[in-house]
Amino acid sequence: MPVLVMKFGGTSVANLDRIRRAAKRVGVEVAKGYDVIVIVSAMSGKTNELVGWVDETSPLYDAREYDAVVSSGENVTAGLMALTLQEMDVPARSWQGWQVPLKTNSAHSQARIEEIPPENIRAKFAEGMKVAVVAGFQGISPEGRITTLGRGGSDTTAVAFAAAFEAERCDIYTDVDGVYTTDPRICDKARKLDKIAFEEMLELASLGAKVLQTRSVELAMRYKVKLRVLSSFEEQSDEAGTLVCDEEEIMESNVVAGVAYSRDEAKLTVQSVADRPGIAATIFTTLSDAGVNVDMIVQDISEEGRTDMTFSCPTDQVARAEQALLAIKEKGELNYAELLADRNVAKVSVVGIGMRSQSGVAAKMFKVLSDEGINIKVITTSEIKISVLIDRKYMELAVQALHDAFELQKAG
Repeated sequence: MPVLVMKFGGTSVANLDRIRRAAKRVGVEVAKGYDVIVIVSAMSGKTNELVGWVDETSPLYDAREYDAVVSSGENVTAGLMALTLQEMDVPARSWQGWQVPLKTNSAHSQARIEEIPPENIRAKFAEGMKVAVVAGFQGISPEGRITTLGRGGSDTTAVAFAAAFEAERCDIYTDVDGVYTTDPRICDKARKLDKIAFEEMLELASLGAKVLQTRSVELAMRYKVKLRVLSSFEEQSDEAGTLVCDEEEIMESNVVAGVAYSRDEAKLTVQSVADRPGIAATIFTTLSDAGVNVDMIVQDISEEGRTDMTFSCPTDQVARAEQALLAIKEKGELNYAELLADRNVAKVSVVGIGMRSQSGVAAKMFKVLSDEGINIKVITTSEIKISVLIDRKYMELAVQALHDAFELQKAG
């Protein structure tokens, strides 16, 4: 039988009624002749509650016990989903990560998937099981301890299963009905995309679009897993949602596929550092060791052997960055005049595979922002992306103006 992977996020299984609704969708696919692997998240809000309990019990917790506690939310959902399917006369059973087994490394709370042997689940399919309900977000370490994959890990679990079982498709059910050209809450002209290329989705996910977790898109691109993003709250047709696929499967598309934004950005400037080999390595190795996620980097023109180094990072990592750089300054490993932090910035990006073959996107983007009186603080580009850092108060205006200028409300 062909295999289909279906993943249901926390809002899709938030209570028993929603679990029943999700189970009916699974039943429809079973009736079509699929063997189905269902990946479930914890009920909406449950993971936050479990994390809170761990923090309250042990602020300096053992990460292995953190994983044991926090992974339990998915176990509850998997059991309830299997019971619901059984009540519908669909042969189903639940699987925890260690039972599959989903093998990971030992990096507790941020584990990476290493292998998913398919034999155990395939054997049960051969015996007549039609649905394997797998607890997402969890696996087992080489030491035999429960591990978790980090926030959004159920998406990654789903794609990994689709790759391991050579599934026909991986359907991700969530609280939105697909991938949009931008956030519909900010721009009412935002349009749902029928298809989007892996590379575009990867950029949008990494730039702030919350529809899919970045690691899951990376995995799908590497193993050529067809992903479909659907709403669990709307009636479905075969053409519903957004298909994330290879670029070759998209006949025609706009030069720009979407506009992404990230509100929680900060800009830091290390003023007057020596302009000599090794300085950038010292700064950014220090930040990396401190767990600071640096994104955009700009170095000013050198004057009298000194230069300014500017970079962006998430606002909640500013204090960590300041502390790390001050520590190496006090040790005499880095000499700088001042560290300036601006926490009132936002990142706005345009993304599209069409940018590879068409010039003028950057010029148009900068002209649009100029016409709106929006000053650009930092610019970075890649083959299919242009990102700018601007004052946060202009973020929504920038997103709407760029969406209009690139006519994203129109299909390609």
